[in-house]
Amino acid sequence: MPHATDTNRCPLCGQANQCAVAAGLPAQDCWCMHTPVSREALARLAPGQRGRACICPQCAGGAPAGSADATPPGPQPI
Repeated sequence: MPHATDTNRCPLCGQANQCAVAAGLPAQDCWCMHTPVSREALARLAPGQRGRACICPQCAGGAPAGSADATPPGPQPI
């Protein structure tokens, strides 16, 4: 039986994802609105994890800022 997804935890590492939306704050207050998220990190998500919980800043930083592998800041379709 599948477990419920904890929207406050990163599905990649299990640590707190620091998601402002999950904490009941406005989306514009979230770290992901100001920090690029690597495509490599998003690709590590299993299809069943996408759109259920946000990854944490540490897992999101799989590529150096400004690299071709980073997506622009903002909500990421996970």
